[in-house]
Amino acid sequence: MEQKDYLLREIEKIGVLLRAILSLFTREEENFAIKIDKKFDDTTEQLFNETGFDLNYFLTIEESQIKEYISRFNGLNTQNIELLADVIHQFGTKDLTSGRKMYFKKALQMYEFCNNLDKTFSFERQKKIEYAMLEIGLNK
Repeated sequence: MEQKDYLLREIEKIGVLLRAILSLFTREEENFAIKIDKKFDDTTEQLFNETGFDLNYFLTIEESQIKEYISRFNGLNTQNIELLADVIHQFGTKDLTSGRKMYFKKALQMYEFCNNLDKTFSFERQKKIEYAMLEIGLNK
């Protein structure tokens, strides 16, 4: 029972952290183009310090390595993986450089990974998948 409580606390802790990051990131600010690098660095640092999750490394791995990397972390359930994908998706939405597609591609991979894990269909997740596919130039 104590192990189960620990895992539930880890899941909740990561969920709270990811929701806070997403909330800070989606707030509208002036001169966002100047601040995107700082926000990315802050987000990366906060994720790494709180959970050990290396976002820079994660963005470089192949789709086949996602499951292996994510399974290393206690507390990354389907909801938290989707929240992390939402954070990466927001970076793609706000990025006006050539790196934009990379963010959408990685978010798309994570949404599809969530679909494979989750036994229920999510219309909201499907809309995110379609948007990401549109942004990277894939047609369904």
